[in-house]
Amino acid sequence: MQVTLFFLYKPFNFSAKPNRKKPLRNFILFVRRFFNLILFLALEIVCFVLIARTNMLQGNDVLSSANAVSGIIYKKREDVVYYFGLKRLNDSLISENIRLRSALAAYGSYDTFRDEVVRRPLEGNDSVKVVQYANYIYRQARVINNSVTSENNYITINRGSDDGIRRKMAVLSGTGVVGEVISVSSHYASILSVLNVKRKLSAKLKDGTMGSVMWEEGRPDVLILEDIPKEIKVFRGDSVFTTSYSFFPANLLIGTVERRRINKKNNIQILYLKSATNFRNLQYVYVVENTMLDERTRLEDSTTKDK
Repeated sequence: MQVTLFFLYKPFNFSAKPNRKKPLRNFILFVRRFFNLILFLALEIVCFVLIARTNMLQGNDVLSSANAVSGIIYKKREDVVYYFGLKRLNDSLISENIRLRSALAAYGSYDTFRDEVVRRPLEGNDSVKVVQYANYIYRQARVINNSVTSENNYITINRGSDDGIRRKMAVLSGTGVVGEVISVSSHYASILSVLNVKRKLSAKLKDGTMGSVMWEEGRPDVLILEDIPKEIKVFRGDSVFTTSYSFFPANLLIGTVERRRINKKNNIQILYLKSATNFRNLQYVYVVENTMLDERTRLEDSTTKDK
C-alpha cells in the first residue's frame, strides 16, 4: 500500500529578528508554521521503528544500514582524533629511542683488557681492566630547514646552546648518520650534512676493512666508499659502518652496498652505497655529545704540536 502525504507550509523569513521578550511565543509560531513538516518527519520515524520491530527481514536491513552508518562516523572520528594525537605519539617514540640509544651506547663505549702478570716460578695472576673511552648523551631535535641539492648541504635544527648543543657534535637519524654541528646560536644549530664535498667520513666494512666515505654530488641517496683493496670480497647489500676514528659513535650504519667498480689504475674498489638516512624526508634527528671527546682532542692536538 502506497501512502502519499501532501503538506503545505508558509515560507519562513530567516532574516527576521526573533522577539527575545517572548521566546515561547516565537517557538509556538515556528511549530505552527512547520507543523505539517514536523508531523510528516515524526510519522516517518514511527514507520521505520514499526517496520524494524515487526518485520524481521526489513528490520535486519534497517539495523545493518544503521550500523554501517554508525561505523563510518566512528571511523572518521577516530581518524581525526588519531591525526591530532600523532605529534604526542611521535614525541613519545623519539624519547623512547633516546633512552634506548643511551642505554646501548653505555654498553658500546667500554673495552675489556686482560693483563697477565707472570712471576717465576710459574705463578700467574690475571686481572681484567674495563676501560671507558666514550660517554654519549643523546638529545632530540626537529629539522626546520634542509638542503640536498647544493654542493655542500646544511641542516638547521630547533636546538641551540641553551639546550646543550655545541660545535663538533655528531648528528644521527633514526636509521643512520646525518652530519656534524658546525655553528650554534642560543636556540638553533647548523649542521654540515654528510652530503658535502668538503669532508670524508671514516668507515668500515663488516669484516673491519676501513675506507673513506664521500658524497656523489647531485644524488642525495648515494654515497661512495673508497680505498677498499681489490682482493676484499664485497657483495651487494653489505653494510658499511662508522669507526671510532670519526666524531660519530662507532658501528653506526652509513649505508649498504649497491654496486662496485674497480679502479684499474691502482686496483682499488669503489663502492656505491645507498644511504641509510633518507635526506629528502628528514624531520627529526639526534644530536650526540661525547663527554670524553674534549680530553681526547686536547691530547691529540698537543701530540701534533710536539711533532
